[in-house]
Amino acid sequence: MNSKILTLDQLRAESARLRAEGRRVVATNGCFDILHVGHVRYLAAARKLGDALVVGLNGDDSVRQLKGEGRPVNRERDRAEVLAALESVDYVTIFPEKRATNFLRPAQPAVYAKGGDYTSDTLDSEERAVLDEFGTRIEIIPFEKGYSTSELLTRIGPK
Repeated sequence: MNSKILTLDQLRAESARLRAEGRRVVATNGCFDILHVGHVRYLAAARKLGDALVVGLNGDDSVRQLKGEGRPVNRERDRAEVLAALESVDYVTIFPEKRATNFLRPAQPAVYAKGGDYTSDTLDSEERAVLDEFGTRIEIIPFEKGYSTSELLTRIGPK
C-alpha cells in the first residue's frame, strides 16, 4: 500500500502530528474519477494554502450515488493511487459516505478548499458545522472552466 494513502485512523494521528509541529493542514475532497488538468491545477492551488494537503476521496458507492450509474470509471484504490502520485498531495483518505463529514473530523484542517463550483453558502450544512467546530477557514478556489470529468466522458462516449 502507498504510504500516502491513509485510513481514517491514520489520518487522525498524522493530522494531529502535523498540527503539533505547527504545520497548517489543508483539506479538500471529491470524486477525482478521471484525473484531468483542472484537478491538477486545483490541487496545486489548494496545497499552496498550507503546509500539507490531505485529500478525502469519495469511495465507489458514494460516487455512484453522486454521479449516477456507470460511475466511477476508475475504482477507489486506483483513484487514490493516482492522487497520491501527485507532488501537491501529501495524503489521501478514502471515505464511503456522500458527504465529507467523517473525513473532516479526523483531518481537523486549518483550511478547507473547495472548487469554484461551490460558494460558502452552498457547502453542505453538516460539513460546515464540523468545520466551524475546528475554526477552519474555507477557501474557494476558482473553477477551471472547460475541465469536467462528466463533460470529458460525454465527449469520449459512443459516437
